[in-house]
Amino acid sequence: MRNAGIAVVVGLVGILAGNAAAAEEPTAAVWTPRQFTFTYMGFTTKYSCDGLADKVKSMLLQLGARKEDLHVTQTGCAGQMGRPVPFPGVNVRMSVLTPAPEGPVQAQWKPVELKTDRDPVNASGECELLEQLKLRVLPLFSAKGTQLNATCVPHQLSAGGASLQAQVLTAPAPPKGS
Repeated sequence: MRNAGIAVVVGLVGILAGNAAAAEEPTAAVWTPRQFTFTYMGFTTKYSCDGLADKVKSMLLQLGARKEDLHVTQTGCAGQMGRPVPFPGVNVRMSVLTPAPEGPVQAQWKPVELKTDRDPVNASGECELLEQLKLRVLPLFSAKGTQLNATCVPHQLSAGGASLQAQVLTAPAPPKGS
């Protein structure tokens, strides 16, 4: 009886290992240009134009935008530099990976968790930004299993902060030492 139990465990481990290997198989992909304008409209947290541009650029890189092609410029910025403005925005040009039958890039699906700030107090106020990015920016990427972990209530901080999770198609990491 004990040997049967061991056989079942070994069999399950083999199945799980096979599923993990299948999930990590490369996916043929091509770099696809994308352009968009994003205007942040939030009640709880306000951004300066350069602050929003920096946050959006950082998140796009985490989601797999190609660094060499990423251009983020500010728009709707009529205030003083470094001061919050009512509706800051960005214009973005970038390239993202999209699956293709015979693409030149062997991409991988990678889990990504976007958190806007490491400080839990600051992160709790950025729920609206993640919510808007999920609706308006994430669809430009090859993503699956998207989940926003937050409850956004205007003029209130989100207890426990906020995060956006997804599986995104990303380029393989360059070999170490290059």
